[in-house]
Amino acid sequence: MFIQTESTPNPATLKFLPGQAVMQTGTADFPTADVATNSPLALRIFAVSGVTAVFFGPDFITVTKDEPIDWNHIKPAILGAVMEHYQSGQPVMEGEGIAAAGHAEHSGDDAEIVNQIKELLDTRVRPAVAQDGGDITFHGFDRGVVYLHMQGACAGCPSSTITLKMGIENLLRHYIPEVTEVRPVAA
Repeated sequence: MFIQTESTPNPATLKFLPGQAVMQTGTADFPTADVATNSPLALRIFAVSGVTAVFFGPDFITVTKDEPIDWNHIKPAILGAVMEHYQSGQPVMEGEGIAAAGHAEHSGDDAEIVNQIKELLDTRVRPAVAQDGGDITFHGFDRGVVYLHMQGACAGCPSSTITLKMGIENLLRHYIPEVTEVRPVAA
């Protein structure tokens, strides 16, 4: 098994490409080891000292580390954990009711606007941020303000504010006049 790695715009996050599917559908975000109990793969990665967050995309894994730790010190251990997992035959996720991360549900008078927002996110935004090892999902819409949840390499990325304001906000305001602002929400 050959696992490729790619840097991301977030210097604390590295993207690992195992060359096979990671998530069959959706994504999975583990901002801490405490929430990784239903993922044998995430638990193996969190066992590496210095790992602070793990995110699964369709064909990639992003790992976030403590700032003072050098990638050269922990990257081999992470590669080993990923390889060991795939050789074990265990599932990436186990248990009932595994919900793939996605957009929050929304109903009400502005449901049509929200559907347009989600469509633009799915077709224009999410594919681009997946290239950088992250995901951005719809969290809410209230009086012109779109609330988005940033995951993987996007969470804590120094350029995420610019991505939100200059990229996503401008895109949504261009196509949907009812949108006035975009704000991030915490996990």
